[in-house]
Amino acid sequence: MAGTSPSLTDPPTVDSHHHFWDLKRFDYEWMPPEPSVLRRSYLPTDLRPVLERNGVEWTVLVQAQASVEEAEFLLALATGAGFVAGVVAWVDLTSPDVGASLDRLSRMGPLIGIRHVVETDPDEAWLSRDASIRGLREVARRGLAYDLLVKPPHLKHVPQLAERVPELRMVVDHIAKPPIASGEMEPWASDIAAVAAIPGVYCKVSGMVTEADHSGWTVDDLRPYVAHVVERFGFGRLMWGSDWPVCLLASNYDDVRLAAIDALGPMTAEDRDGVLGRNATDFYRL
Repeated sequence: MAGTSPSLTDPPTVDSHHHFWDLKRFDYEWMPPEPSVLRRSYLPTDLRPVLERNGVEWTVLVQAQASVEEAEFLLALATGAGFVAGVVAWVDLTSPDVGASLDRLSRMGPLIGIRHVVETDPDEAWLSRDASIRGLREVARRGLAYDLLVKPPHLKHVPQLAERVPELRMVVDHIAKPPIASGEMEPWASDIAAVAAIPGVYCKVSGMVTEADHSGWTVDDLRPYVAHVVERFGFGRLMWGSDWPVCLLASNYDDVRLAAIDALGPMTAEDRDGVLGRNATDFYRL
């Protein structure tokens, strides 16, 4: 267990993907400039009652800004929050000093993974760059996981990454953000099927409502996409995440969780325990 929370159930219920941010400390360039539900600070005291209401015991805290300073901030928050099992942070993976940065952050708190914002990187082939590969080998060498924040055009680079760094544990965030609002399936469906064919790659059933029509989405809009990842990954390599507070653009935490469970369809008790907790603890080694 990377964090400090005791297990209340076996397996525990885990939110595998959420964020904290503090607008007084950091700038978040990806946020809309106009007034928005996102443009306020979100910290552990805001999430704790929501987790308790939903029976969620542990969480995975994921970076929201590309800086080592934010990584340090998140690790400190995780150490004090009590329910954060681990942090997926940002480091400059192309830096010659990436190994030293990973070691230093690991000493500061429950570092369990790394994420680069591939979805907005100017280089669509970032995952295939030699400098990126070198950094990701350092991540794998330390037993850390790698979160793939990608959109459909980036998926074609994942098989090559897996070939070059076969020991790297990877999870696709937000089912790779397919165009749910328009209802299109291809080329996302084919490309994520190729990723699912890579042994050991997981996928987060998260971030879907913000890819749908924010004001008019229904569970039926999500079902074809979730059914596809269930078919390709199987329940054993899927994990649920809220993407809170980003999800608030389109819904509330409670409804996001229930919509994901509904879209996943019939599950055995073992499958449900896996998607809602055990798969995240296994993958991140919590």
